[in-house]
Amino acid sequence: MIEAIIERCAGIDVGKKFVVVCVMTGGAKDEPRTQIKKFGTIVSELQRLAEWLVAEGCTHAVMESTGSYYWKPVFNLLEACVHVILANAADVQNRRGHKTDPNDSRWLAHLLRHGMIRPSFIPPLAIRELRDLTRRRRQLIGENSRERNRVQKVLEDANVKLGDVLSDVFCVSGKLMLAALLDGQMTAEQIANLAKKKAREKIPQIVASVADHRLSGHQRFLIRHALRHLEFLDQEVEALNQEIRRRMEDPALAEAFHLLQSIPGIKEESAASILAEIGADMEQFPTAAQLSSWSGLCPANHESAGVKKSVRTNRGNVWLKTTLTQSAWAATNRRGSRLQSRYHALRTRCGNKRAIVALGHTLLKTIHAVLSAKMPYREDPAITRDDRNVERAQHHIRCLKKLGYNTFAVE
Repeated sequence: MIEAIIERCAGIDVGKKFVVVCVMTGGAKDEPRTQIKKFGTIVSELQRLAEWLVAEGCTHAVMESTGSYYWKPVFNLLEACVHVILANAADVQNRRGHKTDPNDSRWLAHLLRHGMIRPSFIPPLAIRELRDLTRRRRQLIGENSRERNRVQKVLEDANVKLGDVLSDVFCVSGKLMLAALLDGQMTAEQIANLAKKKAREKIPQIVASVADHRLSGHQRFLIRHALRHLEFLDQEVEALNQEIRRRMEDPALAEAFHLLQSIPGIKEESAASILAEIGADMEQFPTAAQLSSWSGLCPANHESAGVKKSVRTNRGNVWLKTTLTQSAWAATNRRGSRLQSRYHALRTRCGNKRAIVALGHTLLKTIHAVLSAKMPYREDPAITRDDRNVERAQHHIRCLKKLGYNTFAVE
């Protein structure tokens, strides 16, 4: 018999309408006493569950990360009275042919009792609330992009080709022209003359793109409706930004928030999103390798018979991966930085997209170092691309000399 590590624990099988709980108690070397009960998911039932766990002296409880939200109400009520562990459902599957709710709860309790469960990362309440805000902001920004695409589609249906001429239909010039098209009182030449700055260089193309359009009253209604929605989305995003900035003033987050912005490619929005996903305390991730593995930015291992095969990255935390990828693109524009130099070196070998993912991995390791040391990012002068080209040329010259060729400089 395997010796137990936790003497009083509970396994919870979570469902939408009810939870099944198995409590195991007993000495480390003894056969445990098992009790199984069923509770509803309303607050009074969950409070009764918490009282039962306390009465039985349970110190730990485990449940699967079932669905996107089923586990959260249970976790929120039990967090104060027992140490709750959230397990990846793929890691704790029961044996085939034994799939019932009581069996699942008993299996979870058995694994927890013997220390065979790897806990998922659950940040503190303040970080979870910040995460809700940053993810909501990302969703609204995505909806904003989708609504703009809908407007563009209606314009294409009406033979308005502004999108082929302007880089962005919703730039200053584009908005003025769109308003004029909706008003329907201006000629194509008058609409084109609304162009500002560089867009004025394209006036002939603009005239051609809006001339003889077929914008109907129905299509004007659709566009006006979409524009009102876009205005509403902009207001909501700004409200979220203000709330996120207010939370960044919290002493527990303010220092980390400013430290992250010292890293090339990371500004206010990205720094807040990163903190919302990993928190400011790196105790949960003792090493950068563990943080990278959890995020899904490092490749998985696939080695057999001494042969290592190329594999994709894990799914990991898609919200964090998206933020780091965007920050990596921004970091490539920081001239003279080590991150830009590393990107150019990787791009030559594995292409743009893989180089950006690898640069995001480098950024994450840098973030871990900055938050662990609580010091801003600093770097020595990087080896620039020109320096690397000189080194490469000198290497080729040496190779030519070894082959018996004479080399000389051409002025």
